[in-house]
Amino acid sequence: MERVVVFCGSSEGKDAEIIKDASKLGSTLAQQKVILVYGGASVGVMGHMAQACLNAGGSVIGVIPDFLMLREIYHKGLTELIITKTMHERKLKMYELSDGVIMLPGGYGTLEEFFEMITWAQLGLHQKPIGILNTNGFYDELLMMLRKMIAQEFLKRENYNMIQVASDKDILLEKMRNYKPIAVPKWLKKGQV
Repeated sequence: MERVVVFCGSSEGKDAEIIKDASKLGSTLAQQKVILVYGGASVGVMGHMAQACLNAGGSVIGVIPDFLMLREIYHKGLTELIITKTMHERKLKMYELSDGVIMLPGGYGTLEEFFEMITWAQLGLHQKPIGILNTNGFYDELLMMLRKMIAQEFLKRENYNMIQVASDKDILLEKMRNYKPIAVPKWLKKGQV
């Protein structure tokens, strides 16, 4: 993976371990020469992760819609800042710039971005590895809900298994590098992926 998009909160939350793990992920990506793509803010989990990556000599690309530049307080020291008109353009640009996707703790926006990426993978629109850094079990209940969807036959286990989960950044990155995508659905026309 040359570029990884990370979805995470623009708030800090109340668990200091989340900030610590986000920062460790940022510096690890820099050390491994992986370009970090993220939402462009200088605040919250996002800001700590981006700054740690920059401090370790890494490259960071921020993607932010113009109407959020003041609200999320965009990061002025990034390698590159891409300004979009809409949230949809932001997501598409982040997707286009990435070889893999990681979700850290966050709120509605984080979940929405993550689930769009996993839905696109389920539909066979891409085969990028998708991971969750599950600091202190933050996403345990979400994963339980997804398993309930399997039990209730709303989700196929093979699609659940597309998500790589670990509470340790190094284990997660290794799982993502070793990820073998499921076959493209037969109903998808050749050339659409």
